Formats: sequence, C-alpha cells, structure tokens
Amino acid sequence: MEETCRCAKDEERMQRVEEIINQFRQLPGALIPVLHEIQDMYGYLPEEALQIVSRELGMSMAEIYGVATFYSFFSLEPKGEHIIRVCMGTACYIKGAQGVLDRLSQELNVPVQGTTADGKFTLEATRCLGACGLAPVMTIGEKVHGRLAPNEIPKILKQMRTPVQTH
Repeated sequence: MEETCRCAKDEERMQRVEEIINQFRQLPGALIPVLHEIQDMYGYLPEEALQIVSRELGMSMAEIYGVATFYSFFSLEPKGEHIIRVCMGTACYIKGAQGVLDRLSQELNVPVQGTTADGKFTLEATRCLGACGLAPVMTIGEKVHGRLAPNEIPKILKQMRTPVQTH
C-alpha cells in the first residue's frame, strides 16, 4: 500500500515539474527559476526531475549540473529536517568555530555537508552569518546560537531532539 502511495506521489511531483517548466519556458534564463521551484517542492534537486528539465528545456545534464553546483543555494542531496550552519568567517574561525564544527560532526556522527541517517540534521560550514559580535556562531533553522563553546553542543542538540511538551 505504501509503495503505491509513494509511486502516485512521485508521479504527481513529476507532473508538477513539467508544469513548472512550462510556466518559465519562455523566459530568458528559465533554468534558475525552474530549479528554485523544483527545490522548493522537493527540498533538493533530484536527478529524475533534472532529467525532465534537460529534456524539456533542451539543455544537457552537464549544463544543468554546472548551474546547480555553482550556486550554493541549490542542493543535489536531500537536506535534514533541521539545517545547522556553522559560521566559518574570520571572526568566528578565530574564536573557535572549527572546534564547534568538529564537535557537531562528532555528536551527529555525520561529516560536514552531510545529513544524519535519520534525516533530522544537515550540518553545513558556511561563510559569514552576519553576527560577528556573537562569534563563534551557528544557526539551527532561524535560531541563532552565539558565543559557543564545543562543550555546549550536546546540550543544544538534546534540546533539538527532545519534543516540546504542551500541557
């Protein structure tokens, strides 16, 4: 039963990919808005969707991958439910961001730029997050964590993993 539902959902998404392409087909530079819409739908750019884009826009997969890998916004891999970004800009790096990043990688058992096996977390090293006064800084989704030390990471992750209790 679950397999039937998954196939129907995939088919529906692929139809939506074709609708997206048709929506932008006539625009010069249609590829970028098409890729944005596809990523918004899937959370990343799956190869099957990119093959449809290739066919429908008459572009090679190499051209599409060139654009998708050039812009850091695009992802060819699924992202976790929570995206953790550690600032590696100068101020953060000098104040110990590498130690924070290493501790996160260790605690999550995932390489930098990787996603945990359970799909809960994606760990990313990023450029300046614009909070240099709070260095070192990381974000989890929209929440900013500043003046971090590696030993604080387990507590922060525990809070993320523990469901909020409502009374």
